[in-house]
Amino acid sequence: MEGCNKEMLMIQKWLNQHNELYTSATRHPFTLSIRDGSVDLSAFKRWLGQDYIFVRAFVPFVASLLLKAWKESDDDSDIEVILGGMAALNDEVSWFKREASKWSVSLSSTVPQKTNLEYCRFLESLMSPEVDYTVAVTAFWAIEAVYQESYAHCLSDGSKTPEELKETCQRWGNDGFGQYCHTLQNIANRRLEKSPEDIISKAEATVMRVLEYEVEFWNMSRGET
Repeated sequence: MEGCNKEMLMIQKWLNQHNELYTSATRHPFTLSIRDGSVDLSAFKRWLGQDYIFVRAFVPFVASLLLKAWKESDDDSDIEVILGGMAALNDEVSWFKREASKWSVSLSSTVPQKTNLEYCRFLESLMSPEVDYTVAVTAFWAIEAVYQESYAHCLSDGSKTPEELKETCQRWGNDGFGQYCHTLQNIANRRLEKSPEDIISKAEATVMRVLEYEVEFWNMSRGET
């Protein structure tokens, strides 16, 4: 446990060192506008269509992570955790379809924007067998954690989130998903504790790139280029 705590401090150190970027990703004007009730619904619809495309690219990434865990993990429970995430993605894809129908967003005619394409290509690069499991699972945690923190904030005390958007916020902001992200963080911490410096550096750089892409994705949703 002592080693785990040390590594949790290391991840916290990364986030402290890059606090401005981390805050930009988890307290972005897009999600803050949901929280304060001023969100432009055209921006929300844009996010909905683009994130559906992203989730469909996210599925093979998580599948590749499952394979890496099977080959490289030192703990069999990792596979069960990642498999649980895979199962949740099936429900998530269905949710996007229902939500798009509710908001009259045509998913079949939604064209991926440049930022989305670049983020999906980044995901694909992490699927390479040359990418270490530790790096990939740390990226997985970061991707999930940004949504969890962002949308949980939309549900916290003082929020004025519109009633019709609360289901979206609950999807990623609920306590169960928060616990899942904590479990992923524990896996990443455990792996980092046992990793050489070059893998730790790669994992840190990958987390920073994830945060940058998340900010760019939120910007894209607001209609910024």
